[in-house]
Amino acid sequence: MDDNLSEDVISVTELHRQLNDLLKQLSPEKLQVLADFAGYLANVESEAATQELLAIPGLLERVKQNQITPKTDYASWRNLRSDVC
Repeated sequence: MDDNLSEDVISVTELHRQLNDLLKQLSPEKLQVLADFAGYLANVESEAATQELLAIPGLLERVKQNQITPKTDYASWRNLRSDVC
């Protein structure tokens, strides 16, 4: 595993542990505030990812075209790539 990736996993695991420890100390009211803020952060991150995808030229049109393409026009990847499990 890449050293940076390993450090990120360790730090994320440590952050989860720290958050869990701190959550146990919060009142229900403060937990609600934290849940609302976490929801806001998740929404902001999701919106940024959506905007990044929408910025790819032609992506939305290709997705729409794929949605209307009859499924009979597709081939199973297992039939195309027997070496992939």
